[in-house]
Amino acid sequence: MKDRSLDRRTRKRLATRQLISDVATRLFMERGFDRVTIDEIADAADVGRMTVFNHFPRKEDMFFDREQEMRDLAFNAIRSRAPGTSPIEALGTLAHDMVAQPSEAFPLFAETRTFVETAQASEALKARARQMRDDFVRALAGVLADEAGRPADDPDAHLAAGLIAATGSVALSRAHAEASATGDDVAAARIFLAMIDRGIMGTQAALQGTPFR
Repeated sequence: MKDRSLDRRTRKRLATRQLISDVATRLFMERGFDRVTIDEIADAADVGRMTVFNHFPRKEDMFFDREQEMRDLAFNAIRSRAPGTSPIEALGTLAHDMVAQPSEAFPLFAETRTFVETAQASEALKARARQMRDDFVRALAGVLADEAGRPADDPDAHLAAGLIAATGSVALSRAHAEASATGDDVAAARIFLAMIDRGIMGTQAALQGTPFR
């Protein structure tokens, strides 16, 4: 359904971006990220090479095109948390909600197996994933510090962000390993949530006496 709150030009631009992303994702999954060129993506999407770059400055951005949405989801969970709920608890609740009610934008395990395998097969994508993780930690630290009324470079905020990011990264990695090895997505979800809960408890212990706990 079209979003009529947007003007026609914006809707057309977003539709073109989505088309390029969809075509690129299909080619990446079929042939592997490193074997697909920008020109091939442009041809398959029936757009010019510069149109591709106008929407996605880097080839890796087409693969990780939901990164900003994931950040927004996490940051909104913190900012809209219920009174008496810590930021860390809010993120733990978000993880449980994503498993209980998977969204089309962020399906877990069964629907993302090929995505993860494609990413793991490319050094370029693994490098970009590490960079995005570092960027996420810095941005999350800023949100946490702002919520607590502390400066953006607050050490405790950065510690909290690093521990949270590590928890999510390891939980996803081990859950996907389980799903890939056994095909059991229920077991994968169980591993994911168990590690999230353990990581949340460890993070809370490490941040005892800070406003981030």
